[in-house]
Amino acid sequence: MSHTFSDSSQIGTVSTFAELVHTDFRGEMNALCWHRNPEGDFNEIVTQLSLKENITEVFREDLMALNLSEKGNKARELILKDLQVLTDFGASPALNLLKCYDRDDEFDFISTDVYSFHVDRSPIATDTFLCTYHGAASDIIPNSQAEQKILIPEIRAKLQELYDGPSEGFDDFLKENYFDLHYQVQADAKPVNLGVGHLWRLAVDHPKQQVLPCIHRAPVENEGEYRLLLIC
Repeated sequence: MSHTFSDSSQIGTVSTFAELVHTDFRGEMNALCWHRNPEGDFNEIVTQLSLKENITEVFREDLMALNLSEKGNKARELILKDLQVLTDFGASPALNLLKCYDRDDEFDFISTDVYSFHVDRSPIATDTFLCTYHGAASDIIPNSQAEQKILIPEIRAKLQELYDGPSEGFDDFLKENYFDLHYQVQADAKPVNLGVGHLWRLAVDHPKQQVLPCIHRAPVENEGEYRLLLIC
């Protein structure tokens, strides 16, 4: 199902935060990985945090209030450092404790939730950053191994049945409902799992983007296990 980062022309690897944010995407490469093997006990942090909803944002003061062992403190220091360097860079990182995301089961032929392979879109030049510290990690897929669902004839026909307006407005309807962001992977596709502890930068669909946006999905969570995820 997965293969290593070095096997993929889609992924570039770096060893510092500066390289992560200043390396340009090019060609097929639309994902950059600051590859790390962090020390620390992230599970200790997760077990001490309180889940208030299926997704609970964790703030700096929440982390600082935890009474942690030496290994737990190392994990906390890394998270705080990641939040700070991203904030200093101009991003708006959020740390989330996750049980699960909402599911979109309105239609049986297309889904627009984050468990579906999709791309992110923005009206301004930006990137998606993420790091899974604990729990199941996201997957990405090469663009050559997936097809936009709205281009699949059977799905497009059903979407046209849903649409109730002039033909020239159909594309806007697809965008307004985020149908155009979702992809169907090929039967022999080889997703890459992003792993735990690495900080990733993924290409977003925006007007100045020079490469194809990175197709990715949230994982199905492991039973009885929360995820701890930084994202912006």
